[in-house]
Amino acid sequence: MSSVVPQSGPLAAAYAACQALAQSHYENFPVASRLLPARMRPHIAAVYAFARVADDIADEGQALPAARQARLHAWQQLLHAAVANPTLDRASGSRDELMLTAVGHTIRSLDLPLSLFDDLVSAFGQDITTNRYLSWTDVFDYCRRSANPVGRLVLRIAGYRDEALDRSSDAFCTALQLTNFWQDFGRDWRAGRLYVPFEVALKNGARESDLTNEHWTSGWTAAMEACIATTRELFNRGRFVCDGVGGRLRFELRVTWHGGMCILERVNRGRQALLIDRPKLNRKDVPVLLWRAVRWGGVTA
Repeated sequence: MSSVVPQSGPLAAAYAACQALAQSHYENFPVASRLLPARMRPHIAAVYAFARVADDIADEGQALPAARQARLHAWQQLLHAAVANPTLDRASGSRDELMLTAVGHTIRSLDLPLSLFDDLVSAFGQDITTNRYLSWTDVFDYCRRSANPVGRLVLRIAGYRDEALDRSSDAFCTALQLTNFWQDFGRDWRAGRLYVPFEVALKNGARESDLTNEHWTSGWTAAMEACIATTRELFNRGRFVCDGVGGRLRFELRVTWHGGMCILERVNRGRQALLIDRPKLNRKDVPVLLWRAVRWGGVTA
């Protein structure tokens, strides 16, 4: 089956629905941007759309956990059905049907591992039931399923199947996921979630009771410093994949790498305000990130 997406017809409409969703959400990293080769963009948008819908199902705060788990499982089963039984001649459908048509076509035409999509659903399901993590092992296992599959899918969409690249991509994607955790520290805390491992908090004398009283202590400053150091190490291990791919994907990954490091450094500088402030990128950062990606070999953000 050809991986080329037609410019018109039902399949084009299906991919257009995925692209529209990708463009409507803020992310720390570019999604199906013009930095990528044109042939990759529709497939990246399709992967993103599937994951975005699954994530939104898991985060539906008004629905009971059991109902969210059921909807998430149904979304997973619909994907399996779309891969096994394509209906590319459908001229119309709901937004979700269109997205499933697109991602099903992407999986079949590029021979993508369906298991990576199942890992994503597994992680989103864990978000419904788990709001504390005892150790780095537990956090990394979550990242293995929530973030790392995305990097591996991007590599396969680009035509790369290489274990060394996969390992570096895993480190890079885990670093991005952790950065998002620290960036969203206050928002997650108010939602009842805490991703700082208990072993790190305990070692640094960081107590949850202080956060309940909105009191940022030296213990939490030290705990976040340890988390940031671990994340920075993973970013450094993720540099290899930014050098190991070629063409426009190389530039996109380098921009994404610098974007993640920039947010991490803002988290580091604003540690004591994380309960009330969410560091993020803005339009003024774009030229700087592009310039750093061009220079690349220099000092990190």
